[in-house]
Amino acid sequence: MDDQGYELAIIGGGNMGAALLGGLVDSGVFAESTLCVVEVDADRREHLAVTFPAIAVAATVPSCSGAVLAVKPNGIPAAAAAAAVAGARHLLSIAAGVRLATIEQAAGPDVAVVRAMPNTPALVRLGACAIAAGAAADTDDVAWARSILEAVGTVDEVDEASLDAFTGVAGSGPAYVFLLAESLIDAAVEEGLDREMAERVVPQLLLGSATLLERDGDPTRLREMVTSPNGTTAAGLAALDERDLRGAIAAAVRAATSRSRELG
Repeated sequence: MDDQGYELAIIGGGNMGAALLGGLVDSGVFAESTLCVVEVDADRREHLAVTFPAIAVAATVPSCSGAVLAVKPNGIPAAAAAAAVAGARHLLSIAAGVRLATIEQAAGPDVAVVRAMPNTPALVRLGACAIAAGAAADTDDVAWARSILEAVGTVDEVDEASLDAFTGVAGSGPAYVFLLAESLIDAAVEEGLDREMAERVVPQLLLGSATLLERDGDPTRLREMVTSPNGTTAAGLAALDERDLRGAIAAAVRAATSRSRELG
């Protein structure tokens, strides 16, 4: 660390904070000597020190020029204020539901704030994230936030009002996929397939399907390609249509989006 402090402090060393730190270490966006992770829990600090031996681990926010706020939502204002006192001139918050105005008020008028909604696949560097810039954030601040988040996945810029819908789809969406996986495994077992095999096959079919979708980008065409008239897939899709799967998914996204708005 030089006299100006760390270039980036990640405040909160939980799963998402550690995922971001790991991505940054691997990507080389920041030199390891310029990074610090801040964690109040002593056991977690010890774990982080072992996992990232070249990265400074601290209990309180050190002098820094920028910070990622990766604590729980109710701790964001205090973390923003502490980062600002420590010298941070731009902040990136990854807490769900905490509005830009709340963070900006805590940080003060001279601090640029960018708010982000990442999702849990960031843990395997396959995250999908949206960001919204605060009133004092310029294009350089947005580029700074992108450089951090792109270490663990893709990044789209939206207005803050759209972050709630993004949360309803991409933020909560992994849970919908995991529920689908649970249901497919249980159904396979009910139909006579060995559970160990089902637990191996279902992740593979989801991975393969997602890879095809990422490559081709047209879910309707891919669904039609798999579905032969009067075939097995057509029978399965008809059963899903009878139970209004599309409506259930829309209701899930709507409920998660609404809850995101309420949290703010």
